[in-house]
Amino acid sequence: MDKFSIHGGEPLKGTIEISGAKNSALPCLAATLLTAETVTLHNVPYVKDLITQRRLLEDLGATVLTPELRTHKVTAKNIETFEAPYELVKTMRASVLALGPLLARFGQAKVSLPGGCAIGTRPIDLHLKAFEQLGATVSLESGDVVARAPRGRLIGAEIGFEKVTVTGTENVMMAAALAKGKTTIHNAAREPEIEDLAELLNKMGARIKGAGTETMEIEGVEQLSGAEHTIIPDRIETGTFIVAAAITNGELEIRRCEPKHLRAVIEKLREAGVEIEDLNQSSLLVKRSAKGLTAKDVKTEPHPLFPTDMQAQYMALMTQAEGVSTIRETIFENRFMHASELIRMGAKIDFSGNTARISGKAKLTGARVQASDLRASASLVLAALCASGETQIDRVYHIDRGYENIVAKLGAVGAKIERLTDGIAMAAEK
Repeated sequence: MDKFSIHGGEPLKGTIEISGAKNSALPCLAATLLTAETVTLHNVPYVKDLITQRRLLEDLGATVLTPELRTHKVTAKNIETFEAPYELVKTMRASVLALGPLLARFGQAKVSLPGGCAIGTRPIDLHLKAFEQLGATVSLESGDVVARAPRGRLIGAEIGFEKVTVTGTENVMMAAALAKGKTTIHNAAREPEIEDLAELLNKMGARIKGAGTETMEIEGVEQLSGAEHTIIPDRIETGTFIVAAAITNGELEIRRCEPKHLRAVIEKLREAGVEIEDLNQSSLLVKRSAKGLTAKDVKTEPHPLFPTDMQAQYMALMTQAEGVSTIRETIFENRFMHASELIRMGAKIDFSGNTARISGKAKLTGARVQASDLRASASLVLAALCASGETQIDRVYHIDRGYENIVAKLGAVGAKIERLTDGIAMAAEK
């Protein structure tokens, strides 16, 4: 099993380019199932989750071509099955995004029920209730969700989510695009990835209004066509590298990003002593303030507020801030698993329930730690970058799910990082 070896203490300096957003590319690839025509997606990141999503499309019968790096041309003309098997769903929960498109276009879908998650339960009951409101019959058969549209086509409806759900909003958007009549989604997720999916769907001929707001209106159409679309930059990768510059007391120019997508993160980091300069619409210059880092409290909330996917990275940064900070996690009930690993490195963290209390400034030292999920992996990498000595991070397959070429990117700006396989150093990713 691969691991990272990181020798900390080196300030990062140079330029980093941001990859396409994993959490946008996943639903956009699922949306290609809505049409028999070819959909071309650019800026698709080369990460493990996207490789899994591509395999799912091919298993269903779609043709996926990659004429150039990070470009996918998907033709879902000859779909041969309507099932997303457990072997794929268990490795990537976003496989459930196949439900909406298959149900909308073919009137049937079968997707294995996702299992547990290291950061807490993420049930899809909100998705299923919404499909029933659109006229589908939904049942659970031997661990599979089986959905059918009795008349072969879904019917538009008023959908009100009890709580904000990103994948639920995406699934219903795609299903409603081909439903008969109008669908209104209340309490819809407002993430930039939702807007990106809506932009793609509208290019394909959908009629979606209000993406990025709490209320969306979707007028169903008879069929959708092919389209060409470029995936937005990854806002969480952007935030992670901003923290990397600050935690190592370095200076990074971050290019090909979209600062407006993470304004809550940028504002909080500026409060904490991180200098972030907008060089232009897609570039940032980041360094730590000469006065150092100051402890600031944060609470995770749905977009446009502070995202749960930046909580672990922010915790790592707060270990190096003067004072005491608290982090309240309101999205997932078990997302402090990285805290115990940071404590092994010398962090001073107390946590109870959904609140963590971090006392800085801690002197971190290298240790053997292991990642529990994608963003926990990122927090351990960040801590290792500023720790003294060597840190070895096990189970880095988690970080491979969502960060493209992270060893190469960090190595290019001065980090002493390498990937080890059975103790043997591997060349940096290309």
